[in-house]
Amino acid sequence: MPKPKVAVIGTGGTIASQGSGPLDTQDYGSSGLPILDAAQLVARVPALAEVAEVVPVPFSAIPSTAVGWAEWRRLLAAIAATRAAHPDLAGLVVTHGTATLEETAYLLSLTLPDDMPVVVTGAQRPFTGLSSDAAMNLVAAVRVAGDPQARDLGALVVLNDEIHAAREVTKTSTGRLQTFRSPDVGALGHVDADRVSLWRRPTRLLPPAERFDVARVEVPPRVDVAYSVAGGDGVAVRAFLAAGAQGIVAAAFAPGFTTPAERDALAEAVRAGCTVVLSSRAGSGRAFPTRRYGEQGFLTADNLNPQKARVLLMLALTRTRDRAAIAKLFARA
Repeated sequence: MPKPKVAVIGTGGTIASQGSGPLDTQDYGSSGLPILDAAQLVARVPALAEVAEVVPVPFSAIPSTAVGWAEWRRLLAAIAATRAAHPDLAGLVVTHGTATLEETAYLLSLTLPDDMPVVVTGAQRPFTGLSSDAAMNLVAAVRVAGDPQARDLGALVVLNDEIHAAREVTKTSTGRLQTFRSPDVGALGHVDADRVSLWRRPTRLLPPAERFDVARVEVPPRVDVAYSVAGGDGVAVRAFLAAGAQGIVAAAFAPGFTTPAERDALAEAVRAGCTVVLSSRAGSGRAFPTRRYGEQGFLTADNLNPQKARVLLMLALTRTRDRAAIAKLFARA
């Protein structure tokens, strides 16, 4: 039986990083050694040839803290070009640093034009580290991307033998291998030694016809995140507005409240034409809509965390400024 053809686009990150020795699993960014590109990374994991015909695709070799709108647009273009060059692809893997991995994966889920499997993976330990998770995570991601079961699920995140939906997953620990979790709903499935096991499908997924095309959006609408703290006075909200924010996500107290001063500042932002979305800083659970906040024009992010609410709001504002239309997107995407 022929092996599936899977492309691997390497964007850098810990999975492709090299430390100064096997015990260098924290300060490897200072090792002076280059981050491996996609071809180098694939060549160092010969076991990949046992599960797929792997096509490495050069992209960049950067830490994920350097990833933003420009890199997202380049990545979408690289995915499109790779698919055009290899029409027989079964799926595609993006290797990525874990700091912003969940945001990239969610953006891909909202922008990919069809349902070919795209899997984002990374690692908590550098490639050269003792007991690194880099090679196994890459093999697992390639297996999932090449599996027909992975179609029609949106972008997926695969680490630590678990398969997660891009919308639902978040990084929950700075250093532990089991860092990526889907707090409210759990994993979609697992990558076992004998098979890829999928147990459920995500229901919050835009159909391809409704996804966002950002190819011509060189500069996105500015969307900032204001983090609620005890005694918060709204100065950050007003600063974001002064800087040109077209949207503000409030990382509010659970289940979606702010301090009175923050609420006043956010209301000022709405009156100035800014779209305000209430999320929660709690890490799981919905931001609940309330009459008082709704009357002030605030929307709610449902159970999207603040960083993902920002991604969706940025994309939404490329299409519409209508609050009702944006609210529908947050209820569906």
